[in-house]
Amino acid sequence: MTDSLRDQLIKLGYAANKPEPPKPRPVHNKPHGQGKPHGQQGKPLARPHVHAKPQHPPKADTRSQEEIDLARAYALRAKAERQEAEAAKREAEKKAQEKRERKIKLGALLEGKAQNIADAEHPRHFEHQGKIKRVYCSEAQVTAINAGDLGIVMQDGHFRLVARDIALAVGELEPRCLLVLLEPGEFDAAEALAEPSPT
Repeated sequence: MTDSLRDQLIKLGYAANKPEPPKPRPVHNKPHGQGKPHGQQGKPLARPHVHAKPQHPPKADTRSQEEIDLARAYALRAKAERQEAEAAKREAEKKAQEKRERKIKLGALLEGKAQNIADAEHPRHFEHQGKIKRVYCSEAQVTAINAGDLGIVMQDGHFRLVARDIALAVGELEPRCLLVLLEPGEFDAAEALAEPSPT
C-alpha cells in the first residue's frame, strides 16, 4: 500500500480533517460602563469643539504701584469733572426753565397794562445798562413818572409805561425789567439839589 494509514482512514470516512483552532476574542480590561460616555439612547456624547480657544490665565498687572496710583487719581479726577459738568448743566437747565416761566408770568402781568401813546412827543430820558435811553410820553405822563405814579419797565426789548402797582409787581417778579420807578418827592428833591444856589 502506498497510501498512509491516515489517508486510508480518511477515504473510509473514519477520520476527518483536523479543524482549525478558534480565533481568540479580544479581552477588554475596562469594567462594564466605563467605556466612552453615551447619551440617553446609547449614542456617543458630542465632543468639545475642536477649534475652541484655550483659556489662558489673566495677565498679571506689571505696572508699578506709583503708576497704578496715578491712573486711579486721573480716573477720580475725570469722574469728578464729569459730575461737575453734569451738575452745571442741570443748574443751567433749571435757570433757563425758571427764566421761561418768569417771562410767561411777566407777559400775563403786562397784558393790556401798557400806557404808551403812539404819537407822544415828549421824551423822558433815563439810564439803562450804562447808556442814556428815552421813551416818548405825553406831558402829563412825564409829570407822572417824575412823581412816581408811573414806572418804566422793559418787555421783550421794548420800554413800557405802567402804573406804579404794576411796576412794583414787575420788580418783584423780574427786578432787571424794572427800569424807572421814583419814590414820591424823589424827583423834586433831585431837582432842588441840581439847581445852582443863589449868589
